Amino acid sequence: MSILIDNSTRVMIQGITGRDGAFHARKMAAEGTRIVGGVTPGKGGTEVDGLPVFNTVSECVSATEAEMSVVFVPPAPASGAIREAVQAGIRTVVCITEGIPVHSMMENIRYARQEGSRIIGANCPGLISPGKAKAGIMPTVIHTPGQIGVISRSGTLTYEIVHSLTLAGLGQSTCIGIGGDPVIGTGFIDLLEMFEADPDTEAVVLIGEIGGDAEERAAAFIAEKMSKPVAAFIAGRTAPPGKRMGHAGAIISSGAGTADSKIAVFKEAGVPVAALPGEVPDILESILH
Repeated sequence: MSILIDNSTRVMIQGITGRDGAFHARKMAAEGTRIVGGVTPGKGGTEVDGLPVFNTVSECVSATEAEMSVVFVPPAPASGAIREAVQAGIRTVVCITEGIPVHSMMENIRYARQEGSRIIGANCPGLISPGKAKAGIMPTVIHTPGQIGVISRSGTLTYEIVHSLTLAGLGQSTCIGIGGDPVIGTGFIDLLEMFEADPDTEAVVLIGEIGGDAEERAAAFIAEKMSKPVAAFIAGRTAPPGKRMGHAGAIISSGAGTADSKIAVFKEAGVPVAALPGEVPDILESILH
């Protein structure tokens, strides 16, 4: 099995006629994702590689029964695109867009939760259930089907660790990039809970980084609620306090959110932490066998 997406999920693309939207729509469709159409205001009635384009999300949902949307829309109109998708009944909105203001995302997430929808991201690479489908920009070639769930704040670290898992013969059930912003729609605990309930996920890899307390809260959840083994990697061990390291959320403030503090709480929760990304497969092998 998998979580959130499989080969039956009907996916639409918001911003499908733009450069990035069109490129990744083609990639997703070619790699098995069930892309049913897309939305660009003013471009309704046209097509992108045979995929119908609609003026509004509600029109696309009515015509295609889309249930998941991937947002490739610039930062300024992205909040409107997210809210339009939620209002039209889309239950999972995957927002790739980077640069949406934090306050706007707080409002978007609150609105989505009120309406019973879920946001992945923003500023994320999306998700993939290898051998089934993907929604976003993750490179399919490095993934392979299996029983390891992956949750990550970092897109590029996801790719590095997933590649090492695949080379070690450890396939993945679903891999999700949750986004590197200070405020995101779906966090570690939400996804840990889903993987815990997925009968075909045997273990989980959690990839965190400096900044915030998401990893600390995840460690507490793992200690109290998880029966499946979890391995972790934390990026930013050498990051100086007060300096943002890549992601907007990756900043140490007043001594909180350091790599050392996160590693310590994971170890207290019984979660082994890799010192290097390439160590993750060996750790998983040791805890699974």
